[in-house]
Amino acid sequence: MKRVVITGMGALTPIGNNLETYWANLKAGKSGGGPITRFDTTKFKSHFACELKDFNVEDYIPQNEARRMDPFTQYALIATEEAIKNAKIDFDVLNRNRIGVIWGSGNGGIQTFTEEMIEYTKNDETPRFSPFFIPKIIADIASGIISIKYGLRGVNFTTISACASSTTAIIDAFNYIKWGKADMIITGGSEAPITAAGLGGFTASRALSMNNDNPETACRPFDISRDGFVMGEGAGTLILESYEHAIARGATIIAEVAGGGMAADAYHLTGTHPEGEGAFLGMQEALNDAGIEPKDIDYINMHATSTPVGDPSELIAVERLFGTNPDLNISATKSMTGHLLGAAGAIEAIASVMAIVDGIIPPTINTKNVDPEFDGKFELTLGSAQKREVKYALSNTFGFGGHMASAVFKRFEGQ
Repeated sequence: MKRVVITGMGALTPIGNNLETYWANLKAGKSGGGPITRFDTTKFKSHFACELKDFNVEDYIPQNEARRMDPFTQYALIATEEAIKNAKIDFDVLNRNRIGVIWGSGNGGIQTFTEEMIEYTKNDETPRFSPFFIPKIIADIASGIISIKYGLRGVNFTTISACASSTTAIIDAFNYIKWGKADMIITGGSEAPITAAGLGGFTASRALSMNNDNPETACRPFDISRDGFVMGEGAGTLILESYEHAIARGATIIAEVAGGGMAADAYHLTGTHPEGEGAFLGMQEALNDAGIEPKDIDYINMHATSTPVGDPSELIAVERLFGTNPDLNISATKSMTGHLLGAAGAIEAIASVMAIVDGIIPPTINTKNVDPEFDGKFELTLGSAQKREVKYALSNTFGFGGHMASAVFKRFEGQ
């Protein structure tokens, strides 16, 4: 089995349009929440989200190309271009047949689908669909376009496991390289769900926060007053490659992927198991895959979306596996970025890797009154970042349908 390392990363998030800004604002505890600006939310019960800021797609992609893509694909290309530059990759000197793309997205082109159906109904249901309608909405198109842009002919597919999608993609990429099926894989995820359909659908499922008076502080994981998640958008990209391949091309190795685990709650359409069954199994498998014990984990980036049901079930699972441990740092970075759904695992994997690199645990913000059920059991990293040496970090993401995915990242220590 081959070792798998990370050599590049890129981020497009509600608190930073590149990796450097994203990480700086995570450490600073900056909230990305605010009123939705791109459509009228008057008739909706929830009026806010974590939108991208100061973002103009034409700063990154020519207009004639961008209009042929849904925003989720645009976001994927932007984060990937940064990651490739960050990794200093020259594809012309590499074997493109051994380089692949494994991407994650939960919703695909939901904005395009919404816009096209609105036009269809406005036009007396006369079918005047764009020839790009289907290519823009299918969830696999982001991985396809990335491979086309860079001429990458290796393994190529998209994982869909709701909010666990991009962690699933990262684990799959890790496994393909570990098994010797690829030398390098571009992985991560993207999502552009802040649309009328996205807002309306998640509101109807009673998943979103309704704290319209306090959009910046509405996402408050572990707080007794938490009332739902705050939607976010964006993308995260990680460049994974075998250790031998990275060394051969003189790459700077950022960190190592140590293991991954996936499981299912097998319990409910949208809710999590009250005892965190799937979460427990996924985390346990990730540690087993990495060949480590619970005591080896220094930091857990929690799924923790600020929902009344999801937060306690995850913490119960953590307590089952790790025991009560006030010295174990956990944090919920969704309190800052919002919930990027299928892209959440990608940007949270990046946060976990940067915690290892910088020795800094990003905080959980907005949480003022910790639910008594959780108080004192773990170091929740409330309010501000904490300095800590991190050798192993665990990142959790869970999705509707009971999908559970956990990835372990490790400090790179050479041979």
